[in-house]
Amino acid sequence: MFRSSEEKAGVIFATATFIFYGLTPIYFKAVQHVPALEVLGHRIAWSVVFLFLLIAWWGGLRRGLAGLWRRDVLPWLLLSGAIIGFNWGVFIWTVHADRVMEASLGYYINPLVNVLLGLVFLGERLRPVQWLAVLMAAAGTLNLVLAQGVMPWASFALALSFGFYGLVRKRVEVRAASGLLVETLLLLPAVLLLALWAWQAGELRFLQVDWRTDLLLVAAGVITTLPLIWFANAARRLPLSALGFFQYIAPTVTLCLAVFVFGELFTAAHGITFGLIWAALILLMADTIRSRRKRSAPLSD
Repeated sequence: MFRSSEEKAGVIFATATFIFYGLTPIYFKAVQHVPALEVLGHRIAWSVVFLFLLIAWWGGLRRGLAGLWRRDVLPWLLLSGAIIGFNWGVFIWTVHADRVMEASLGYYINPLVNVLLGLVFLGERLRPVQWLAVLMAAAGTLNLVLAQGVMPWASFALALSFGFYGLVRKRVEVRAASGLLVETLLLLPAVLLLALWAWQAGELRFLQVDWRTDLLLVAAGVITTLPLIWFANAARRLPLSALGFFQYIAPTVTLCLAVFVFGELFTAAHGITFGLIWAALILLMADTIRSRRKRSAPLSD
């Protein structure tokens, strides 16, 4: 089914990444009593800590960080760090504002953004059946936007920022964990300034509420680090257009959480959108299987 072990690994990384992402609203609901900006700060700060430990355990910091401060690498990591920091902040806000359905919509739009970025910046091309799948998914997304009657700016912010993050990281030849460590390190000064401001204003929640809250905030490092490492590994092994379709896993899981766990309203419009997107995925998978079988078939005399 897979053309190489690298492709198989990419599929595994992509699947694990987006199931995990789909479940993360559960975590952010658990820290809803903490201001969103402080939660964002903990995501960044504790990611630095856990990544330092991880890289040291893997083979040492000197080896793990070698070459990451070059002039041809650092600007890309600064850019990708700023993009993912923005993405994290928007996502936390949507969950804290009880708009998990809007976050789900953002993940539905994101694979379409990835397909377009792959076409425009990487020269990737889609087969006709793949184009049909893209159009079906786009129609489903548009249906939900029209049914809601307002432009979901948070959804588009999530989709665009995560799409560009994947594009930038695909252009940087660095190890996933090492690159993420540099990204979060570059964001750390802003986090420290934010923490100082919150402390002076009496708004800091860390070590001020209870031990459960403190443990949850520390766990932000693990919650953040694991899926991004998996995503970076997937992005280096799969075409960006293919990676885009895996991302429908995350909004499906998140949509189920929004409806069955958080009690958000699931309308007929949501049903139409959900059906169109899954039909597009089935069409895409069938085309992918057919194409691979055709390539692997022996040539006749």
